Amino acid sequence: MKIRQGDTVLVISGKDKGKKGTVLRVLQSQNRVVVGGVNMRTKFTKKSPQAAGQKIQFEAGIAIGNVMMLDPKSGKPTRIGYKIDEKTGRKVRFAKVSGTVIDRASAKSEKKTTDTKEDTAKKSTKKEKPAEVASKKPTKGPFWKKMGFGADAIDGEPDAHAQAGPEHGAPPSAQVHVRGGNRGS
Repeated sequence: MKIRQGDTVLVISGKDKGKKGTVLRVLQSQNRVVVGGVNMRTKFTKKSPQAAGQKIQFEAGIAIGNVMMLDPKSGKPTRIGYKIDEKTGRKVRFAKVSGTVIDRASAKSEKKTTDTKEDTAKKSTKKEKPAEVASKKPTKGPFWKKMGFGADAIDGEPDAHAQAGPEHGAPPSAQVHVRGGNRGS
């Protein structure tokens, strides 16, 4: 496909004819593109005990043949061609109207917004968080040790009751006492 995510396109047919927008997604298997603000659909969600019903609007796909790329130089609709760049030797897209090379970075730069100091500060803290989280990860072990059960959970020392009797760690008061002795005699 010659149209990629981040390109600015013009709708040339259909109910939204004449609208301009940026390509949000390319659905290559279906030969469709999702353009921001074009081919809007409404979906109603049913109410539930936890949430109220909602009316959601979203962009649906539009056939690739119903959009045309806008020339980055003149802003007019243009067809797209491919040629080999003489400097780099790579295959690049170009607008057939003006001959301007359509670079991937230029298409993405329109979509990208400028970062503020707060945004860069948030990004730097996000990078630090995974290291902190990795150091705080709990060590693997039996669940009863994590939950505070068992002899090893208390100061790492075995209980005095664990060595006391045949009931494998039951306190002497909890041991079963059989009345009588021999039943038939």
